[in-house]
Amino acid sequence: MAARLEVRGLTVELPTRTGWIRPVNDVSLTLGEGETLGIVGESGSGKTMLSLALMGLEPPGARRKGEAWLDSPSRNGNDAHAGAEKRHNLVGAAPAEMRALRGRDIAMIFQEPMTALNPVLRVGAQIEEAIAVHEPSLGGSEIHRRALDALTRAAVPEPERRARQYPHQLSGGLRQRAMIAMALAAGPGVLIADEPTTALDVTVQKQILELLGKLRRELRLSLLFITHDFGVVAQIADRVAVMYAGRVVEEGPAGEVLRHPRHPYTEGLLRAAPRLVREKLASIPGAVPALDALPHGCAFGPRCSRHVAECDAAMPELLHAGGASENHRTRCILAR
Repeated sequence: MAARLEVRGLTVELPTRTGWIRPVNDVSLTLGEGETLGIVGESGSGKTMLSLALMGLEPPGARRKGEAWLDSPSRNGNDAHAGAEKRHNLVGAAPAEMRALRGRDIAMIFQEPMTALNPVLRVGAQIEEAIAVHEPSLGGSEIHRRALDALTRAAVPEPERRARQYPHQLSGGLRQRAMIAMALAAGPGVLIADEPTTALDVTVQKQILELLGKLRRELRLSLLFITHDFGVVAQIADRVAVMYAGRVVEEGPAGEVLRHPRHPYTEGLLRAAPRLVREKLASIPGAVPALDALPHGCAFGPRCSRHVAECDAAMPELLHAGGASENHRTRCILAR
């Protein structure tokens, strides 16, 4: 499977009163065409900052290092190489290049649609704007038709009516569908979904997950799905990467990571997840450490029930976990 997004050593640094901190620290991952990669971790683990860095939307004053290569097909019909893949480094791209890529080649669905949508613009107008900015030569009627097609594709009932409404007139589920329609309106190949089901009812969550799965198959989307819920990962992801304190601590095929976790943090997250079988939930003691006060060695060491002295010597490398899959890796000395 060809990699549509390849991240190599991505680091994001933010200025604070006590110095620079790294909410994303030396992250490497790949995302293939038509594949879903689940990013899992507690609040403060760096999941959202990773997605913002890939979109070029990191906070003012932030510094990015590393590489993030995005492959996108040429769309110029007059180009002799139309349809060929072009590579863009999202980390080194100029602002004008990022504006051209954002929405057209890589798009994002935000966690809370009520704050992501403009409350004083009709839903249809916002989707039309997402199309017009990348297709300035299109006429108004064609842009309107494409906006309605996007709403229809996102399973929004009565798209003509919904396009004339304001965000506050839509339910949470419909607002999220409108966000999906807006994100896909310009035909991106890579879609980042930042906990798109967190604020929704359980039944609506299921509908949104099924919709994203259907769109991924039909459009051959590469989906980067950010969540804290392993149940969602089991339903939608092909592979999973677990983040802690800005680093990936375990990654591999979703089924193998869920059945045979090789990092104590992943094991703790799974034990803390509700199950159908009645049993006492086991929480992970402590909290994610402050980024300006990380412990020496393994960042999870102070919370780990299997902590040994060697854990404090140095940050473990992300190495083969020793399971059946060659692609299952973990950042833990115990896995050896």
